[in-house]
Amino acid sequence: MAAEVTTRGRADGAAVNPLRAGLDSNRITDPLNVVFFGASGDLTKRMLMPAMYNLRLNDVLPTNFGIIGFSRSEKSHYDFREEMKEAIDEFSRSGPTKEPLWTDFANRLHYIQGSFDDPEEFKELKRQLEENDEKLGTAGNRLYYLATPPGVFPKVIQMLAAVGLGPKDQAKGWTRIVVEKPFGTDLDSARALQAEVNKVFEEKQVYRIDHYLGKEPVQDIMALRFANVMFEPIWNRLYVDCVQITAAETVGVEGRGGYYDHAGALRDMIQNHVINLLALVAMEPPISPHADHIRDEKFKVLSALRPISVDQVGRFTARGQYGPGLVDGKPVPGYREEESVDPNSITETYACTKFFIDNWRWADVPFYLRSGKRLARKHSEIAVKFRGIPHRIFGEAGDQIETNTLVMKIQPDEGVSIRFNAKVPGPKMHIRGVTMDFNYGTGFGVVSAPAYERLIADAMRGDATLFTRWDAVEQAWMAVMPILDRWLTTATVDFPNYLAGSQGPQSADALLVADGREWRRI
Repeated sequence: MAAEVTTRGRADGAAVNPLRAGLDSNRITDPLNVVFFGASGDLTKRMLMPAMYNLRLNDVLPTNFGIIGFSRSEKSHYDFREEMKEAIDEFSRSGPTKEPLWTDFANRLHYIQGSFDDPEEFKELKRQLEENDEKLGTAGNRLYYLATPPGVFPKVIQMLAAVGLGPKDQAKGWTRIVVEKPFGTDLDSARALQAEVNKVFEEKQVYRIDHYLGKEPVQDIMALRFANVMFEPIWNRLYVDCVQITAAETVGVEGRGGYYDHAGALRDMIQNHVINLLALVAMEPPISPHADHIRDEKFKVLSALRPISVDQVGRFTARGQYGPGLVDGKPVPGYREEESVDPNSITETYACTKFFIDNWRWADVPFYLRSGKRLARKHSEIAVKFRGIPHRIFGEAGDQIETNTLVMKIQPDEGVSIRFNAKVPGPKMHIRGVTMDFNYGTGFGVVSAPAYERLIADAMRGDATLFTRWDAVEQAWMAVMPILDRWLTTATVDFPNYLAGSQGPQSADALLVADGREWRRI
């Protein structure tokens, strides 16, 4: 059952979606400079610069803004502008650049070529920022975006402080820094990185970005729970049997074998993206929509995760690595045959874990988390499976009375579906499971903007709601460290143990079968 949209006419004759009537402007009011460190990288070209252009196209950026790219590659301002135009033309959701908007946008793009540990080039960055303040009216406000390899983060932060570009050196305006994942490669490295950040920035100035949290259905988890009286009363151990969170991909490592072979699915997905989804699903109602009130509740949930001891890892987790197979009917190589991957690699491309949350609401409700590459379908969702009915009254012999399920669909479809039981028309009381679907695109008549557009705009506004606070990052690392320690010190003899294009390893199925449950099909 699809949600239906009705429209009514405006004075100018255009149709209006009533679900969007009366919405406030999204315009950012503060003038600012945005500095992209790592401006020659794929992230800037594919995601960040198209996001900035679309924010300008949709009249979200303030009137006075400047953009500065900083990277090792040698190029002029003109070269950088042409390179960014090509990137936007290829990757922007709005299509090729448009005039006269592009010319105005390009005139606000500047480039600094230099090493990330060269103070002279950071002094040049300072000069350009001051020039933008004077000529573009950017008022001393600065957003630094670290789109660089994690090893560079401390160098950039140290150089900003060394040349007087840190927040403590400002006579006017504000300074914020956006840090891409991964924030550390384990608990110790994350703490060491945080120590470097703390030397220059206060926690309120640090925006740790997780693009999953910028996806529209993820943002709607709180609205679904706390803006509807029908859900929250049953959102607890009395009614919920289990929660399954899935982040499945059909792609392999896509040329990132060198990085991925030192990361793996547990670090790359479970520790950040998937655990963040768990926190949103399981958190208590915040006392207000203020960012820190929401993040306080997320921290409480992560603090309540029942520790998995090293001895329990075999019973609470499963891992896998894909071998050759078929994806969308086309043959693909196994992980060990991918470029820049060790042919004897024991890195997992699939990870699943079972967590319990030791608090009043969720005691003894298992949260099953899984993520993997080269699976049957690109598919991310959160499925809340409810307990069965206490006593069967209706249904003919042979009818299966399904348990109800609420599914928050993250990608590729964005929406919510509810699975419930209904009577089949006819004289007998036959019962069948049926699904009621809501789709964001159909319901609201718009295509959701990419996550980076929302998150960059929020960082510009100073809204940290969808960014991860350090205490939550630390708790997430603490939750996965016993698993990581065990996997790094225990040899695997069965890799590869699932075919590309399949549902994943049998050991993951066995994890749920042991509990009398089964995974939803990908």
